[in-house]
Amino acid sequence: MIDASGVKKSTLKNGIRICTQKIPGVRSVSLGIWVDVGARDESVEENGLSHFIEHMIFKGTDKRSAFEIAKEFDAIGGHTNAFTTMENTCYHGKVMDTHVDTMVEILSDIFLSSQFDEKEVERERPVIFQEIGMVEDTPEDYIHLLASASFWGDEPLGRSILGTKENVLGFTADQIESFFRSHYQPDRIVISAAGNLDHDRIVDLIGPVFEKISQCNGLSERVAPPNKIQTQAYERDLEQVHVCVASEGISITNPRRYAFSLLNTILGGNMSSRLFQEIREKKGLAYSIYSFISSHVDTGMFGIYFAVDPRTVQETLSLVMGSIEKLVKEKVSQSELRGAKEYTKGSLMLASESVDNQMVRLAQNEIHFNKFIPLSDVISKIEAVTEDEMVALAHSMFGRDSYSITLLGSVANINGL
Repeated sequence: MIDASGVKKSTLKNGIRICTQKIPGVRSVSLGIWVDVGARDESVEENGLSHFIEHMIFKGTDKRSAFEIAKEFDAIGGHTNAFTTMENTCYHGKVMDTHVDTMVEILSDIFLSSQFDEKEVERERPVIFQEIGMVEDTPEDYIHLLASASFWGDEPLGRSILGTKENVLGFTADQIESFFRSHYQPDRIVISAAGNLDHDRIVDLIGPVFEKISQCNGLSERVAPPNKIQTQAYERDLEQVHVCVASEGISITNPRRYAFSLLNTILGGNMSSRLFQEIREKKGLAYSIYSFISSHVDTGMFGIYFAVDPRTVQETLSLVMGSIEKLVKEKVSQSELRGAKEYTKGSLMLASESVDNQMVRLAQNEIHFNKFIPLSDVISKIEAVTEDEMVALAHSMFGRDSYSITLLGSVANINGL
């Protein structure tokens, strides 16, 4: 089990935190430059800027073209990529331990010296249009986007991380760079690395260049938005109706998050879950059905997704609601809770064997808790969850019978919508 013994942390003079975890028995190193800024930190007019920056970071620096960035990473057998979430943006790479210096130099260069050239912005617009179109053409992805919009309304958490086509079309190179300079501030930056590494060497490589980033004016505080209870249906010529049922969840840092994870597993988190067994295995109503958690630093959403024949939407919804009601009214059995605990612990242990996953976990611990939480502590918290806690959590989440329901497909003839 990976514990805290291999974890070290240093803080640069400007506040940037560097966290590393030495993992015995591996030859790779995964490193990520994390910024605690995402789509949630954008105004309506800025929606999509964080994601656009993610694309532009790889489009050329003062000394490397986009092709040279890709070629140099390929030449060391490494992988590099980036992703944007509602609250974070991450630029990461993975290489053999013999190429750590090169990886750090390239990632530092693209993060600190990107040109944000107007010609590259024009080239990248259609790529992002295609990304937006890909989501809209994939019903299972699109219904999640619509469900968030229905649940959060016209709030940042209810918007697409990708932005709108109108916004993407209007962004200029100066606007993109200005958002980058004003939001990517030292106190929002965490650099995490995991694998066969030396902490002091990582700090020596990163410190001199990243200490040059200066603090700007403070960013706006995030405010937890209220959620909306409503049913919204979107007509589309599809074989199935895709449905998301959403209710209030909890934040990433909430002490009840361990019970919340187990509740999700029991209801719809795996193949032995209640929803999967009842609706797919026993009734044969759906091929895909699952529950999911969408947690943020101060709020969250709990959701259930399924796709069924238009004629069985109401029947499936009734079964879903019945499963939720049972969680509120009846204690989870000891054996069912034990199974959820073993499944969750197994998932965590398997994930801990990946340097990529450990790099991510290291950064998220630092961003959300300002410290490393050993996996052994997490497992102890999971083991401590009781049947009474599960009932209390289910009652607090579902006891008010308040749900936002979003449907996509041939919905015109569904009764009761």
